[in-house]
Amino acid sequence: MKNRWLIAASAVGLHASIGSVYAFSVFKKPLGQLLESATNNEIAWTFSFAIFFLGLSAAIMGHFVEKNGPRKAGMLAAAFFGGGLLIAGFGAYIQNLYLIWLGYGVLGGIGLGIGYITPVSTLVKWFPDRRGLATGLAIMGFGFGAMVAGPVFNFIIETFTVEGNGIAYTWWITGVVYLVIMFASASYLERPPQGWMPDAMKAAVESGEKKVVEDLTQLTANEAVKTGPFYGLWVMMFINISCGIAVIYAASPLAQESIGLSPAEAAGVVGLMSLFNGLGRIAWASLSDVLGRPNTYMIFFLIQIVAFCLLPNITSIILFQVVLYTILTCYGGGFATLPAFIGDLFGTKELSAIHGYVLTAWALAGLAGPQIAAYVKTTTGSYEMTLYIFAGVFVIALIASLLMKSYMTRARAEMDVAAQTAHA
Repeated sequence: MKNRWLIAASAVGLHASIGSVYAFSVFKKPLGQLLESATNNEIAWTFSFAIFFLGLSAAIMGHFVEKNGPRKAGMLAAAFFGGGLLIAGFGAYIQNLYLIWLGYGVLGGIGLGIGYITPVSTLVKWFPDRRGLATGLAIMGFGFGAMVAGPVFNFIIETFTVEGNGIAYTWWITGVVYLVIMFASASYLERPPQGWMPDAMKAAVESGEKKVVEDLTQLTANEAVKTGPFYGLWVMMFINISCGIAVIYAASPLAQESIGLSPAEAAGVVGLMSLFNGLGRIAWASLSDVLGRPNTYMIFFLIQIVAFCLLPNITSIILFQVVLYTILTCYGGGFATLPAFIGDLFGTKELSAIHGYVLTAWALAGLAGPQIAAYVKTTTGSYEMTLYIFAGVFVIALIASLLMKSYMTRARAEMDVAAQTAHA
């Protein structure tokens, strides 16, 4: 029997590697200088493709993960992600944007999607006593990935730009490093035996001190997509991701334009954003075990309606960062709480596959968020209007979260009545 905390550590290693994609804003200006003929929108497509193929591959490969297990899936993710970075490095070396799109966007994005969903279902099964904490641990690594990667990428770019193509060397070096880390992490991943519980939980259940809360249903992925709650989750995630990912995409230039930071200082802000992205994942997911998943999402959207309205009017460096980092905790928390929410609604029978289907919202949001931000910036000359637009869109997400809470309250009451009737 493997140690579940080492399983969790392996999941963090896998996610921390692919989470480096959130440091892409560090590459924006250097890519613009390297590819002089490329427009701002064309460079934005590099990141958009990565997120699009993340969501697409997560949806398609969810059944592969369920069938073949987390070890094989994790190794496949490593091959795509690390290999994609090596190809993107060659594209940067010969200054070919299309090859960068292929390596970083398409192949790297496929690795992102497979690697993202691979450990989640496994961890939920290893932590039946703390489902929110488990998914928070797994997805926390994804948020923390760019905290280290942002400053490291910036350092390698500046170091090797003197000798040649800094972006190419950055992708070559990190591609090899991530291949090693991801292969090592994937090799330890394994599912627990069917119905496994930790000793403390098993004893509490057998003694009657603890009651196992049943999931509302036990559905396959193809059954889940035919239900209203699936689309409620999808809409909430699409809005939360679109708005958050636009901020991540534009973080470095936004910090430079709004409060006058230097490129190196802005790279530090990107790193700290990842810290709060990661902290938000573990904190909010753990809190959701207490608050309930619907209430947690309602809090996310209320906070962000206020934050997105405030951000364009802030001139204080400290206050700007506080609001920015708060947004990132909600963004990361949405991802980390999602798998537990899926388990509550649809059970764990095909959690990875359902998770992948919901993450098609990420695929579309990866296209929508950065492109809207880039378009409005090109049209108006600033990101201010984009932030106001997103504040308004969060109202729709809040309404969806209220409907989800209403549905779960009714469904749980019906289950209780049915259980009481059965006992009678």
